[in-house]
Amino acid sequence: MSPDQIDQSFDSRDFKTAMGRFLTGVTIVSCLDEHGKACGLTVNSFASVSLEPPLVLWSLIKGSSLHNAFSNADGYSIAILAEDQQDICYRFASDSVDRFQDVSWHKGTLGLPIIDDCLSVLECKSYAQYDGGDHVIFVGEVMAIHNHTDQLKPLSYFSGKVNEI
Repeated sequence: MSPDQIDQSFDSRDFKTAMGRFLTGVTIVSCLDEHGKACGLTVNSFASVSLEPPLVLWSLIKGSSLHNAFSNADGYSIAILAEDQQDICYRFASDSVDRFQDVSWHKGTLGLPIIDDCLSVLECKSYAQYDGGDHVIFVGEVMAIHNHTDQLKPLSYFSGKVNEI
């Protein structure tokens, strides 16, 4: 049977449920907007792409209020959250006006927002953007890495919920 003959008898809810059963880590992706203000959001669509050069990818829904900020940014940071950072995960997943308020952070090597006490933070320069249906796929070249203690465990996302491993 050719792919053209397959009847897709599932809907977007079925697809979302199936993909939710794939355990992922939880990250915060941050950049500076056109006014130099730190902005960011919770992302679990994150993966490594290449070692040479060091490339990573993540995706953002096209309707996001932060779409323009990230599309026009020269770079962004990706914070890999630790198990004790659920509050930061939820804060950056909300529609909060200032997600960075009351969050401990500083500017990194490239001047990008670096959230403190994460497992690791990658500072990336924008490398490429691709159309991905209702999302944009961002590919970044890793320019700086900030690793923290190996004693911490990662925050995870499974079946629509943030969990500790």
